Amino acid sequence: MKSGFVSIFGRPNAGKSTLVNALVGEKLAIVSHKSQTTRHRIRAFLNGPEHQIIFSDTPGIIQPEYKLHEKMMQAVKSSLEDADVALLLLDVRRPTEESDAIFSALRLKVPAIVVVNKTDMAKPEQVNAVTDFFRQRPYAKSVIPASALRGKNLDQILTSILELLPEGEAFFAQDDLTDMPTRFFVSEIVREKIYELFDEEVPYQTTVAIREFKEKQTLTKITADIVVQRESQKAILIGEGGRMIRRLGTDARKDIEAFLGGKVFLELFVKVRPGWRDNDTHLREYGYS
Repeated sequence: MKSGFVSIFGRPNAGKSTLVNALVGEKLAIVSHKSQTTRHRIRAFLNGPEHQIIFSDTPGIIQPEYKLHEKMMQAVKSSLEDADVALLLLDVRRPTEESDAIFSALRLKVPAIVVVNKTDMAKPEQVNAVTDFFRQRPYAKSVIPASALRGKNLDQILTSILELLPEGEAFFAQDDLTDMPTRFFVSEIVREKIYELFDEEVPYQTTVAIREFKEKQTLTKITADIVVQRESQKAILIGEGGRMIRRLGTDARKDIEAFLGGKVFLELFVKVRPGWRDNDTHLREYGYS
């Protein structure tokens, strides 16, 4: 049996979460066109009769500006340390030198597959040029042009991963999809809706903490705090007469019900915590350990 850890690295907005969701066939990582959406290391399992692939979706690699960013980059580092195979993901439309500098700086000690993503949004000659460039890089065991959004060349990626994974026993039960708790995914669904509904700085200065999660016979009761840094952001999230917070709650509830497979009663509260992104106590409280 082939089993092992496959960590995905790249710049923000390269499509890492979309690729993980596509490879495992389940939406476990939230997706947004805005950068820096992923803040945690999210493990997703692909189980088969002869394999268990443990994917790690990691935050986009950035230069930290505050402690939240530092926590995010620690998640990248931990994924680097236990990887058996690395997937190096890049947006074909971005300058190749940027991604090459990031991949080279990782100083990989495991085999790497370079995935040239979003090829459906570029001309064939551009795809060929970028693919040829990375085939010359010393860290690339193989280079695969793909489109995570369109499902292009996913089979080729999986085949290449299985060729590189070691033989071994499964690390997790065959019916498990992830090792993350349900509460985490519920908070991520709420945060995803914030990214969808609000522009500019609001999503980046917001986090979601689940305060109550009670499963009853007929429904699941969930209470969540949306944490912001300033009163003005609280006013934006609530909206005139509570219009935006109601819309946010409705959109999030529908997705949570689909995720849990049952009825949900969702309560959302907005709380102001100035400077939470640079406060170790707040970061631990909100799950950024």
